[in-house]
Amino acid sequence: MQENYLIVVDVQNDFVSGSLGTPEARAIVPALCARVRDFQGTVLLTRDTHYADYLTTQEGRLLPIVHCVEGTEGWQLVPELEEVCQARNLRIFDKETFASVALASELAERAKKGEVAGVEFAGLCTDICVISNALLLKSMAPQIPLFVDPACCAGTTPERHEAALKVLHSCQILPGSRKEAGHVPV
Repeated sequence: MQENYLIVVDVQNDFVSGSLGTPEARAIVPALCARVRDFQGTVLLTRDTHYADYLTTQEGRLLPIVHCVEGTEGWQLVPELEEVCQARNLRIFDKETFASVALASELAERAKKGEVAGVEFAGLCTDICVISNALLLKSMAPQIPLFVDPACCAGTTPERHEAALKVLHSCQILPGSRKEAGHVPV
């Protein structure tokens, strides 16, 4: 049986109100939590995960702002999303880089078995981890219809958010939800 998936990317304290937080990230949290709560299908989450040596990694050298260190408050999901997740008993994929290879591999394998109707992406940051996860899955399972919900995403800046949405659309990852695009209702 085919199922719809919602992938919620990195909605963690450090990206919302912490070291890399933005007003735009804070603004999407209520809509994103409502989307997760009401989604008819499987919801999976990613969690950016770094360690004490973050500043010595390539990412840390290029973005020298410590964030999402495992076990810290900044690494935790935002409280509003955590509450929704506990009610739904959702799976979290910890990842040490922009995209989760484990998540994409699992969905690609399910797609080969005909078990995936479509995948929607939401979360943070549109121009880094959301786009990376979406493009990785598009590369691994090109026949799956993919969507990104602009109202449930925020970029590092509003301009980069819009630029990422344009790139996603160019790569046939459509804006909006599966339902809005005229596919099977969710």
